[in-house]
Amino acid sequence: MYRLMALITATSDRAAGEVKSGALASAFYPVRGLEGVCAALGVALQPDDQLVSTYRSLGDALAKGANLRRVIAEIYGRSDGLCGGKGGPMHLQDTSVGFMTSTGVVGSGIPIAVGLGIAAQLDGAARAVVATFGDGATSIGAFHEAMNIAGLWKVPVVFLCQNNQWGEHTPIAEYAASTDLADRARAYAMSSVRVDGFDPVATLGVLREALERARSGGGPTFVEALTYRLTGHSGSSDYSYVPADELAAAMARDPVPTFRRSVLTSGQMSEAELAAIDAEVAAAVDDAFAFATASPPPPSETRYRDVFADPSALTGAGVPA
Repeated sequence: MYRLMALITATSDRAAGEVKSGALASAFYPVRGLEGVCAALGVALQPDDQLVSTYRSLGDALAKGANLRRVIAEIYGRSDGLCGGKGGPMHLQDTSVGFMTSTGVVGSGIPIAVGLGIAAQLDGAARAVVATFGDGATSIGAFHEAMNIAGLWKVPVVFLCQNNQWGEHTPIAEYAASTDLADRARAYAMSSVRVDGFDPVATLGVLREALERARSGGGPTFVEALTYRLTGHSGSSDYSYVPADELAAAMARDPVPTFRRSVLTSGQMSEAELAAIDAEVAAAVDDAFAFATASPPPPSETRYRDVFADPSALTGAGVPA
């Protein structure tokens, strides 16, 4: 878990830095503050389980096993990316490892995950599906529709709310009458739990139990992982609107250094072992960004590929097949 958390932090910080410097001309949504939740999820998931994410998907993609080089190439819009450079950072996808999709519309992945869960039921498969989303997504209609169906039909889905306390630039208390989001799930007759998302060990325990419930036919679970967004909404966003005391308190619990101290002081790992992981992560990130920037953009002849299911639709439009 420490290696995965460190990798997510280093990659997110590097990408945000590239955006700010102008080297990466792309929208990018940092995942700082979510590292413990993503790493716990990565450890808890089994290879056959499926994951649906949001546009803030970097941590989820790496947790599910997507190739780091190809993830970064996709963020850069290059041909060696996960989607051939045509999806970009908001639409990472790698079905070969069960990372089914990430969506750019807030909350839109939640009903997709329920559909995948229904497919698992129809297949008689003992696999779970996880939908990750931010706190803001709990206010859209599709969230409630999907939760209702999942609770009614006992769909094998884990609804993982990565509650970072901010809906873009709006604090949760200003858009939700009740900030106890886990309480909403109880209205749909499903298991519901809140967990400290800055504690990866506690989060791992909760997610393992929820995933086992889903795989064994026990129905869905709503998990609210309480975190705090440690950066701006996007890679280049101003963050001056965040209360300084709140941010300082959250930074004091920054997941990676906090977990590093924990495994060190408990004797689970030595400083030499942790330093070796840190060096390995730094090298992997350097390699991935070098790979991405060396990758060519998608060839112009592929611009309409994957747009039309029937290539004949292009005929008559003056567009080459």
